[in-house]
Amino acid sequence: MRIRLCLAALSLVGGAGLAGLSAPAASAAACSDIDVVAARGTFEPGTLGFIVGDPVYSALQKKLTGRSLSSYKVNYPADLSLTSAAQGNSDLVNHVKSQAAACPNQRFLLVGYSQGANVVDNSIGISSAGAVVGSPIVATIPAALEPKVAAVLLFGNPIRALGKSVTGTYQSRTFDTCAKGDPICENGGGDVGAHLSYRDDADAAAAFAAGKV
Repeated sequence: MRIRLCLAALSLVGGAGLAGLSAPAASAAACSDIDVVAARGTFEPGTLGFIVGDPVYSALQKKLTGRSLSSYKVNYPADLSLTSAAQGNSDLVNHVKSQAAACPNQRFLLVGYSQGANVVDNSIGISSAGAVVGSPIVATIPAALEPKVAAVLLFGNPIRALGKSVTGTYQSRTFDTCAKGDPICENGGGDVGAHLSYRDDADAAAAFAAGKV
């Protein structure tokens, strides 16, 4: 019940205050220095994501002065269907592969919030099967492209409620935050509002990423 309430609250949060929000335009083609690939949360509004993607992108623009940035909003339903996260997983990996081929010097920052964190987890080889709005892995970023991923930024990551986390080659490049009481990422968490609080972590995540590029 707490999880359903949390997802319902997320579907409503974007209705107010979006008109005045300055958000980046998603771009998939530019050969920028850094491509920010963002997977939004379930029902999350916004260009890259009102709660996480948009504020993180803005914070990155301030931290990474002198670097050109582009952004890509992962194309997937971000709904409660059983295949939603898998569709995002496939699209994210395809985007990274196509961008790496077109722009050999480009590096990537992967951003995932809630279900979007499942999408990123799967894409770097950490299965989200069994997690809230998770799925089995359907595609992974090829080993040859792993060094191009400068940082992985995860918020409200559902696999954490299973006692899992990012391990292996991406571990040292991963910022993974779970707000206290967040029922999506904390087993037994009961604070629905905590899952909507991650805008407050945008600066810390951007600072982490800036230290990795």
